[in-house]
Amino acid sequence: MPDVRLASPRGRWLLFTTVLGSAMAMLDSTVVNVALPRIGRDLDTGLAALQWTVNAYLVTLAGLILLGGSLGDRYGRRRVFVLGVVWFALASLLCGLAPTPGVLIAARALQGVGGALLTPGSLALIQASFHPDDRGRAVGLWSGFGGIGAAVGPFLGGWLVAGPGWRWVFLLNVPLAALCVPVALRHVPESSGGPARGRFDVLGATLGALALALLTYALIEAPSGSPAVVPAAAAGLAVAVAFGYVERRRPDPMLPPDIFASRQFTAVNLVTLCVYAAFGGFFFLVALQLQVVAGYSPLAAGTALLPTTALMLLFSSLPHSRLRSSGGTPIGALADRTGPRLPLTVGPLLCAAALLLMPRVGEGADYATDVLPPLLVLGAGMVTLVAPLTATVLASVDTARAGLASGINNAAARAAGLVAVAALPLVAGMGPEAYRVPAAFDAAFDRAMFLCAGTLVLGAVLAFTLVRRPAPDCPHPECRTHGNVTAPPLEGGRREG
Repeated sequence: MPDVRLASPRGRWLLFTTVLGSAMAMLDSTVVNVALPRIGRDLDTGLAALQWTVNAYLVTLAGLILLGGSLGDRYGRRRVFVLGVVWFALASLLCGLAPTPGVLIAARALQGVGGALLTPGSLALIQASFHPDDRGRAVGLWSGFGGIGAAVGPFLGGWLVAGPGWRWVFLLNVPLAALCVPVALRHVPESSGGPARGRFDVLGATLGALALALLTYALIEAPSGSPAVVPAAAAGLAVAVAFGYVERRRPDPMLPPDIFASRQFTAVNLVTLCVYAAFGGFFFLVALQLQVVAGYSPLAAGTALLPTTALMLLFSSLPHSRLRSSGGTPIGALADRTGPRLPLTVGPLLCAAALLLMPRVGEGADYATDVLPPLLVLGAGMVTLVAPLTATVLASVDTARAGLASGINNAAARAAGLVAVAALPLVAGMGPEAYRVPAAFDAAFDRAMFLCAGTLVLGAVLAFTLVRRPAPDCPHPECRTHGNVTAPPLEGGRREG
């Protein structure tokens, strides 16, 4: 039985190292967007390379995150977590030293592999190590500190880009890893999921990541008119079909098809795809819009985005003594009384309204009157929908599959974001050099905001039509504080004391 107490020195070190490790990946998901204009200028590259700078990381992270959790259960959670931290740091070093866009993109893909190992591993270590009486509080602290890391990411990225340079956005991970690894090896107990059963679905993970990569390539390269676009798209669809076939035939699939027999689970993942596609596209483009068109410095652009994540942190951490099922928040109390359909409908509509206000952010935009109001509305919308979405995902499956359901939902959100980053510039009519021409980028940004708003409205319609009230004895979220705007909180499987 796990016996580490939170108040003990070992418990504090364990929490410190897991927070530090997961914060590396959490920071990376928000900090890089602010650096994109400087990366493009210094490496003299077009918009497609900036899209790949974001998406190369997401392709491997989304494709391998489910496999990463399974590796920890089989070979030791501390071992795989430490491997992920070291891998992530070495890939970050390569990013920081990259002499060309191609090297940077390849290093970002390697970063995603490290993220897929350490992100689920950090939560698994907490759940496997802490005494049952302290586990819930430890997970809450882990998610809270991780949310703070996500919130300060854009600000930190802006400060680094404006000061020592964009390369330090990546190089910062090296000293963090140098601190994290020795503490983990000394103070974190090893654990595993018991005797090995079945085989790893390496083929499924490879096919999933390859399908995402090929389809992303086709979408990003389409504006260039490359003759490889159509073959890449066809190959991506074929690999996606092969992925589905393999998952249906394998005895131990990474993505069990039967989990989608739950209509509620399928419905809430469709809502997830819509809302996180919109969020992924928005946060990719708004960092460029603020700098390229509005003339903000990297530091000002990063600071400008703080209100959205600050609202998520503040209102997702307020306790509610009568409700655990939706995260212990005021919005969770509303979801408990009305069911999740109302907040999952209202939340995306609020976010859509916020994005319809974003075309006001143009040349010479005033922060107080043009930028801040839509970001506050967006934050309110995200606060409204994120906790009920996570609770509904967990409530739609058996307790034993709660961790798997959360992992699938998290991977779906990241996959939706990477597809949006690839497709949105194409659909909005952004040319390869659009981010170098403020007027052209501004016009395309306005079109993109209307498209993202429409995607959010679609998510609201799906929620209103398909989502139903869960059973009262459903699994409860343990991550009660969340500040990551690119993916919902990752929940682990429940372990008996």
